[in-house]
Amino acid sequence: MSSRIGAWWRQALGQAEGWQVARAQWKKDMERFKAQQRTARKKGQVPEHPGPPPTGFALMPWLLMGMGSFSNLLQGKTPNPWIGGLGLLAFNSLYVYVAFRAFHKEKREETSTRVALLLMALVTTGLAIGYGGNWLMFFPLLGLATGATVRGPWLGRAGILLSTFAGTVSGFRDGEDAVTIAYGTFLSTMVTAAILSLSEAVRDLRAAREELARQAVEKERLRFSRDLHDLLGHTLSVIVVKSEAARRLAPRDMTAALAQIGDIESVGRQALTEIREAVTGYREGSLATELTRARSALSAASIEPVVRQSGTPLAPQTEALLGWVVREAVTNVVRHSDAARCEITIESGTEQARLTVTDNGTGKAVTRPAEGIGGTGLKGLTERLAAAGGSLRAGPSPRGGFTVTAELPMEPAELAAVGAATAPRVS
Repeated sequence: MSSRIGAWWRQALGQAEGWQVARAQWKKDMERFKAQQRTARKKGQVPEHPGPPPTGFALMPWLLMGMGSFSNLLQGKTPNPWIGGLGLLAFNSLYVYVAFRAFHKEKREETSTRVALLLMALVTTGLAIGYGGNWLMFFPLLGLATGATVRGPWLGRAGILLSTFAGTVSGFRDGEDAVTIAYGTFLSTMVTAAILSLSEAVRDLRAAREELARQAVEKERLRFSRDLHDLLGHTLSVIVVKSEAARRLAPRDMTAALAQIGDIESVGRQALTEIREAVTGYREGSLATELTRARSALSAASIEPVVRQSGTPLAPQTEALLGWVVREAVTNVVRHSDAARCEITIESGTEQARLTVTDNGTGKAVTRPAEGIGGTGLKGLTERLAAAGGSLRAGPSPRGGFTVTAELPMEPAELAAVGAATAPRVS
């Protein structure tokens, strides 16, 4: 009797250590879940209450299936109780180890987890052959651990092989329970795998949805900052230039000065309209409008505008993108070039359209780097044109001054994917 009590006491100590490790992992998972809930509330979001991430504790109640063998051990109905106690302790410890690693993909696929599962199979086989009866119930528990650990194409084969093996061993030991044990093993393997796989898929989908939402917000933020730069940068430059022109003209030609002031009022009102449209996300560009504004802004800055346009008509998406390029390039000419002349050339053929903005200035600007394309505006335009299958180049001209060249495909279908870039919609 004392030997059985000693075996039981050592088994209890071993299980207590396993439970302590499991409890520590459960605490970490709960703390992570609560932190996510607090973060969601701080951001003004309503948590969906999916519950804490599943852990090995979900599989612990099934250990009660082994209570029959434990009862036999305490009642002295098991021969060689030391062997039975050690086997029970080893199985429970391995079960706890595998169960808590099964909920982490990286740990689940590690070799140590597969080795522990194999050891469980060996211990289960030994106990089943040695004792039979209630000890055969460890086969369904082994199936449960297998279903929690093995996923993918090998699951079906593993379930069939394990249930066949369990039925064979049970038939060898106790023939009458072979079918029940085989069926229970197969059912526990497949049902456990199906439930855990579904739970994992749901959580992965929720995480993917949250990531997509975050990316959508980031994309909209980038779109708005880019549009705000393009709108205010050009508009404020025109207002400054025309204000300076009005100040110079006022002492000698009040009529011309008042005309410039009228233009300032018109530009300001148009800017307010465009900002409202940008905020609501329904702004569309117009190449003709941008060319008219470019002539007005260049003339007010005492820069001679020269506009040439030839070729076939452009698609609306192409016109909108080229309109943005005209706006940004002319704004930079007015601000930084110290030029006396600016040429805007638009050529459209059967396959692509090309826009070139060239000045003869000597001024330096943040948008005139030594290498590549700099500046917030030109960077944003480069991204827009690249998304539409086009390109944007900017750099010093061989004959002096600065040149911006944009190329876009003529086929509207190639621009359909970037319609939101030129005429954003509220998502």
